Amino acid sequence: MPQPDLTLTPAGPALAPRYRDRASHALPRHREPHTLPHPRDTPHAPPGKPSPPANPYLRLFAHPGTRAFTAGNLIARLPMGMFGVSAVIMIAAAYGSYALAGAVTATGLAVGSVTGPLIARLVDRYGQARIAVPAAAYAALGHLVLLLCVHARTPVWALFLTTAVTATTPNTGGMSRARWAHLFRDDPDALHTANAFEQAADELCYMLGPVFAAVLCSALFPEAGTLTAAALFLGGVLVFTAQRSTEPPIAPRTTAGSPLRAPGMAPLLAVLLTTGAVFGSMEVVALAYVDGPVAGPVLALQAAGSCAAGLLYGRAHRTARLRTCLAAMAVLMAMPLLAASTGSLLALAGGLLLAGMATAPTMVTAMGLLQRLTPAAQLNEGMSLAVTALLAGVAAGSATGGWAADHAPFASFGFLIPVTAATAALILCAATGVGRGPRVRA
Repeated sequence: MPQPDLTLTPAGPALAPRYRDRASHALPRHREPHTLPHPRDTPHAPPGKPSPPANPYLRLFAHPGTRAFTAGNLIARLPMGMFGVSAVIMIAAAYGSYALAGAVTATGLAVGSVTGPLIARLVDRYGQARIAVPAAAYAALGHLVLLLCVHARTPVWALFLTTAVTATTPNTGGMSRARWAHLFRDDPDALHTANAFEQAADELCYMLGPVFAAVLCSALFPEAGTLTAAALFLGGVLVFTAQRSTEPPIAPRTTAGSPLRAPGMAPLLAVLLTTGAVFGSMEVVALAYVDGPVAGPVLALQAAGSCAAGLLYGRAHRTARLRTCLAAMAVLMAMPLLAASTGSLLALAGGLLLAGMATAPTMVTAMGLLQRLTPAAQLNEGMSLAVTALLAGVAAGSATGGWAADHAPFASFGFLIPVTAATAALILCAATGVGRGPRVRA
């Protein structure tokens, strides 16, 4: 609806002639015609139309098409927490070696860190549906071929070769965030809520996915987890990409090169890499410390804390500085260290729950900053670079946490690693001035 053209006059702001006659009838009788109505006199919604819901998440999903693409994306994202656990269980059962299973899955992650940004660049250039569907089908086929190789107990080199094929998996979370960024590009509050919801969804899928995979593999057969994950992944991508009304339009080709050249991007990715080390080290250290059937549920409390904090953070009207979030993370990551020093498993569970509450706000703030730094025509590629940095940090943190768990001078020593990594991320953020640079939108 066009806004009134206000013109300054000696008597004060008056409505332009073409709006004056229509507007003057709506003014209260006790007011002068040249004064604007008080906000309390103005209805919140046009007659006959319901007022928007007060809950920011309800307002988010009141937008046409958002529920459909979110449902498809959640179906596609759940297998991201299933593939790794399913492959480890499947390979270990067939070959009797967890070392081999870990090496094979690590190979898939390493190759994916290279191919991910390339696939995201194609998505930016040709559209989500045109690239994501064949990439997802190719990745699902790779998982099925890996399943057949494991079932037939082929030579080990075939497992490494096959798992590299699965690295064409498109970044479904990044594509979903790109849709929110397109839909609410002029509404920062709604975009903040959308980013918080996406982070909470990430935590929920990575919390439920491994449990679902382990149940399938143990209750049915070792290959059941991989088979189910491949079917869910491909089906979810098909549902997601079928929602064309919310798909971002293909932006004109840009000569800007990689988003890495955007001001402030490289320091932000360095901070994300260091933050990834927090997550990787905490997971391995906690599993090694608990070392039993309750290790999974205890570790899941960290994801539960992050999910709850993410949903609460999405209701906030302001986004905190990344430096503030990292400072909170450095403090809260010390909670598992203090709890482990008591030797109480219940205290450790509470410490992990508190530590997880810093994860989602940090990631929401970092992703929001990345969306502002990255040119709009390269948003999917920028998201993929962030995921690559996080995965590299997770891998480094996992290796460091594993070494600490094996060579620790005392039981709780390993929990020093995530505290140190969070402190390093905070120092790096403050030293490089991440979040204070220019913001680019093209």
